[in-house]
Amino acid sequence: MKEEDEAVEWSGSWVSQRLGVELVGDDGLKELLGLALRRNPKRAHLLVSHVLGKHVPQKPSVVYGHGYELGVRVRELLGREDAARAVVLGYAETATGLGHSVADGLALAPYLHSTRRPVDGVGPAGGFEESHSHATSHLLLPEDPKLLAGDGPLVLVDDEFSTGNTVLNTIRDLHARHPRGRYVIVALVDMRSARDLGRLDAFAKEIDARIDLVAHAGGTVRLPDGVLEKGQALVAAHETASTAPAPGGSGRPGGPGGRQAAAASPAATYLSPAAPEAPAGSEGTDGSEGTDGSEGTDGSEGTDGSEGTDGSEGTDGVDGTRGADRVDGADGRGGPGGHGRQGPREPHAPRVVRIDLDWPSGVPDGGRHGFTPAHRVELEAALPAMAHRVAEALDDGRPPETGVPRKRAAGAVAPPQTDGSPRVLVLGFEELMYTPLRLALELERAGAAREVRYSTTTRSPVLAVDDPGYAIRTRLVFPAHDEPADGPGERYAYNVADGGFDAVVAVVDSAADTAALHAPDGLLAQLAAHIPHVLLAVVPSYVPAPEKEPMPPEPLRGPEFSSYAPDEVGWLLQDLSDVELEAPTEEREEAIQSGGAHYAESLPVEYQPSDAYQALFHAALETSAARIARAVGAVTDTVLAEHPQRHRPGIHPREHRPVLVSLARAGTPVGVLMRRWARHRHGLDLPHYSVSIVRGRGIDANALRWLAAHHHPADVVFVDGWTGKGAITRELAAALGEFDGFVPEIAVLADPGGCVRTYGTREDFLIPSACLNSTVSGLVSRTVLRTDLVGPHDFHGAKYYRELAAADVSGHFLDTVEARFDEVADAVDADVKELLSADRAPTWAGWAAVERISEEYGIHDVNLVKPGVGETTRVLLRRVPWKILAKRGAGADLDHVRLLAEQRGVPVEETDDLPYSCVGLIHPRFTRGATGADGKAVAAQ
Repeated sequence: MKEEDEAVEWSGSWVSQRLGVELVGDDGLKELLGLALRRNPKRAHLLVSHVLGKHVPQKPSVVYGHGYELGVRVRELLGREDAARAVVLGYAETATGLGHSVADGLALAPYLHSTRRPVDGVGPAGGFEESHSHATSHLLLPEDPKLLAGDGPLVLVDDEFSTGNTVLNTIRDLHARHPRGRYVIVALVDMRSARDLGRLDAFAKEIDARIDLVAHAGGTVRLPDGVLEKGQALVAAHETASTAPAPGGSGRPGGPGGRQAAAASPAATYLSPAAPEAPAGSEGTDGSEGTDGSEGTDGSEGTDGSEGTDGSEGTDGVDGTRGADRVDGADGRGGPGGHGRQGPREPHAPRVVRIDLDWPSGVPDGGRHGFTPAHRVELEAALPAMAHRVAEALDDGRPPETGVPRKRAAGAVAPPQTDGSPRVLVLGFEELMYTPLRLALELERAGAAREVRYSTTTRSPVLAVDDPGYAIRTRLVFPAHDEPADGPGERYAYNVADGGFDAVVAVVDSAADTAALHAPDGLLAQLAAHIPHVLLAVVPSYVPAPEKEPMPPEPLRGPEFSSYAPDEVGWLLQDLSDVELEAPTEEREEAIQSGGAHYAESLPVEYQPSDAYQALFHAALETSAARIARAVGAVTDTVLAEHPQRHRPGIHPREHRPVLVSLARAGTPVGVLMRRWARHRHGLDLPHYSVSIVRGRGIDANALRWLAAHHHPADVVFVDGWTGKGAITRELAAALGEFDGFVPEIAVLADPGGCVRTYGTREDFLIPSACLNSTVSGLVSRTVLRTDLVGPHDFHGAKYYRELAAADVSGHFLDTVEARFDEVADAVDADVKELLSADRAPTWAGWAAVERISEEYGIHDVNLVKPGVGETTRVLLRRVPWKILAKRGAGADLDHVRLLAEQRGVPVEETDDLPYSCVGLIHPRFTRGATGADGKAVAAQ
């Protein structure tokens, strides 16, 4: 090809001619983009940006300028007020530097980029998938969890906007967590197809938000039928050609994926940063003697138009067999990113010199964990000094002229005369794009070299073809050196070999400064094989300091949350009243039993009792109020009597005051009654809180942290309404093993299962607060634990059903029982005396009975067997019941159970040998098509 033809050839023509791929759109689109072939089963082609600084070395001012200009346009679009509230989010790995440059143009916004690198001790604030990528999972790891929690505009930055899937996945994930009214999508190019153009507007309407798009240029890629298969075949053909031995050569492969630049020979003199320098005149290799002709073109896409001919004899770069005798071709022109190309270098000893940048303390190396405007100010102030250190190292390490003339092919244009200052490449590392870009920009502005270019390494596998009409001319292959989470693998540097560079400054973070980086086949050795002077700058990897966990907020209290008076109970919960959490009972049961959901992730629809059932509740309350009051008095006085035994010596008796902590929500009415007894009989004002505990998930750790910060853990007495088989008792004991000072015991009103040692009675009798749901528990729902609603520093959640105030009997229940306190006082004194002298060790008789029933009835799951009046009532109110086992001869205590069973069509089977008054059995093989799912007919299985 003639030199003048190469000067105007588009770097996507090779792919376009062979696959029929067309790039159509705005004027100047082809100046921004070239084409290459992916080694990717999901997409054949790769749009290669000339101005991104990823695959193609480019002037840093061009790379930074494009991003900064986009940021200025976003600032003008939003206006100063909204720009000050915005957050910019860039995509790993390709757009991390672009996004950061956009944030600089926006001027006032903090910046965060997604990452594929998990960081120990930093929990994700979100994540999403990039479906077409070779490595799809993105993590969001902000140091400040509030960074993405605001309601200001979110600016999402990627190098190209094609299908929109990645951006929409991101918005969907973040909008579900923290809804906001405006999003701005920023890209170098908008490459959506006609069918994708309407998706953005439709999605904006779906989430009721405004979504704008800002891009430098727009267009689309037209793909013929079968392009993926044709592209894969073309890649396979060229990989085969590139690994074949060169005619008459040594058979050394060029490596898969087109012409791979020669790697460092094992015999080369490679000086690691810690090694002594080689003696003068030692024999090293820069790859010029390899049979693959390492000193040829790299097809880089810049803007200085200095690319020249390659002097190849009748080849188009496809077979990877160019000879080592190359020309400079310095005056030729290629598209953006061309450069003066050097021939084989004189023998020299490649070396790697480490530069101490004196990185400013506390400034992040990029946006992986967030980068604030304050960080930006600190970095701007430090950049000139850091660039000066690099410039000094470049000047000190310039190899001396040897006087050996360079070989040139006949007719080649002589290289330009220079003052000897180097042509420098600043090479970033995968996601670490912004820091090396700013360093390169500072070198360029300071005139530290005759020319400065910038690009980065990447994990994207791309075919390399040495042709001026192809965007990826050469590639270096080396092993990953940052111990990636997805395991070892190849990494690449494109258009670096044969780039005509006199020096390269490799910039990595300290997490990537590993043995693999310095290995004989590592990145530094590969660079040293092709570039005479290699400098290494290591930036400290910023890892957020272990943050002292924030203290959760103060407890919720009535009347803002619950119908209880504010002094009755403090709820260590978060208010989820505005969240739709209810699901039909049958739907919840199917999801729970199938393993598709945990019972604490949703709420049953609040049962509204019939008039007949309400009447039964009031009758039961009047009948049992004295019995309940007696049990309340007995358990409270037992707690008060034994409480000093929990304590450390030397504490004044007046400080031996229990802190009642009821287990929401069944324990809460009992805790309120115990508090009222202590005040009524003893003049004690006991603190009372309510916390969440979830079977299989444990107790709310943040609630325990709050309690430990405000009270001595030994004072905490956990309170519940009753025991069934003792699952919650065991759950509490296991959960408290991780916390110091708390006593892993529960005080309950009734312990028919023999699961605890502190109780008011072990009889299984009707506790009216078990008959209803929220309307007897302060209008508060059961607790909820779901990761999208409950963050790592949040209390578990619950709802306050204000709308049910007309049906609320919470206060009536408490007042009715308290009215009987004086009446039962003498009986309580006798009960407590007996309890304190008795052997109250748990017998776990209830657990044994449950295991027997589970096997006898073919259920084989103790979680579906709910013993006792209270638990049986819950089964009928919240779950899909199969049958009820009632102790033969049980009387009025089971009237409400029989009524509920009749309403739901559940058989009641009387039986002997039960330690409980009744046992509720949940449908053991429930689906919505199962017998009994309609609540009207349940047949034995």
